[in-house]
Amino acid sequence: MKTKLTVFIIILLLWGSGYIQAQGVEVSGFARTYEGVLVDNGNFGIVQQTLNLNFEKKGNKVAFKANPMLYMYNSDSLDLRMREIYMDMYFKNFDLRLGKQQVVWGKADGVFITDIVSPLNLSEFLLADFDEIRTGVISAKLDYYIGNGTIEAIWIPQFTPTIRPASNSIWYVQPDFPAPAKFDWSKDKVTPSLENSEAFLKYSTITSNVDFSVMAGYTWDDNPTMHVQKIFGRDTSTMPPKPYLKSLIITPQHHRLAVGGGSFSTEIKGLIFRGEAAYYHGKYFQTKDPKAIDAIVQKDYLNYVIGLDFSVGEVKMSTQFIQKYILDYDSQLIDDEAQNMATFLLRYDMMRETLHLQLFSYIGLNKGDALIRPKITYDYEDGFSILLGSNIFVGDKEGMFGQYYNNSMVYCKIKYSF
Repeated sequence: MKTKLTVFIIILLLWGSGYIQAQGVEVSGFARTYEGVLVDNGNFGIVQQTLNLNFEKKGNKVAFKANPMLYMYNSDSLDLRMREIYMDMYFKNFDLRLGKQQVVWGKADGVFITDIVSPLNLSEFLLADFDEIRTGVISAKLDYYIGNGTIEAIWIPQFTPTIRPASNSIWYVQPDFPAPAKFDWSKDKVTPSLENSEAFLKYSTITSNVDFSVMAGYTWDDNPTMHVQKIFGRDTSTMPPKPYLKSLIITPQHHRLAVGGGSFSTEIKGLIFRGEAAYYHGKYFQTKDPKAIDAIVQKDYLNYVIGLDFSVGEVKMSTQFIQKYILDYDSQLIDDEAQNMATFLLRYDMMRETLHLQLFSYIGLNKGDALIRPKITYDYEDGFSILLGSNIFVGDKEGMFGQYYNNSMVYCKIKYSF
């Protein structure tokens, strides 16, 4: 961390001295203060200061971008991230991008169906801005242009997993094991090698009636499978002695996934219809079978979303239905056969588009839980905005959102962009 921070300070000094501007590098970014208070007890759920810098230089044949971000939590915790740092090379029929980059695919809002190239940073659950929740990956990306279509090929030499909440975070959920558990982290890492690299391919095109894309990927599951080894003992106080579950050994391990899917969007009489789907082959699921030695089973599943965007007067509205469906379902699985969710978005801009009212909600249809996110943003002047919002978790300890029933908060973000 000290080395990263030293590099960041050197960059700031070069910028402040005018050296970077003298080289024709465009500089942009923002400074932000972000505080959130938990409704349940009045404690601060988040105290964060952020400095985001974008350094870009574009030419006719080459370009580059570097995007360091510095987060300061509370008063003494610094987190420096290099979100992106890459070079572009432009040719007649194709472009090549090399380096750490974020890749955004798909048509869905707030969910990730085919948008799986860049893993997620879930250290703050799903509350971070979506341009910050994705993690950049070191990769080579080739865009080849054919008429109105584009073939996008991506090769990732080193696997990057999902970032999970720390054990002292309010977003960390302690697993409920039926016996004392010990973690074995010996298989958690994926060794960087040619054999362990990831590859993705996508074709997209825009026609007069519809935008659509198809994709495929040979990747690693960003979330590790929790292999559970059961250790049994014998209760000698009974005759005959009865076996009982003495302890568990949990071994997190990432596995290969093969993914294929696509997306589309089209407009019909002012209504925008969107759809996106992906078929996942080789996913491991947890099972509650008491006789299973390793409590997992491999199944394929389908994940899809259908959405509708429209306007009522000046109010922009959007709704989505999302389903994750496990094929060849086994009743011993912990997950439901079909996991259903809906999202709703309402946005209204007023006062010459300086005041923005927005409501976005996730609704878990299986467990009856929800995350409701109202917010008001006021553009005080160019580049300076004030945001007041709330994250309201609904549910009784169950479901993706209900498990955070104590984490409802109100928050404020003050941001200056330059």
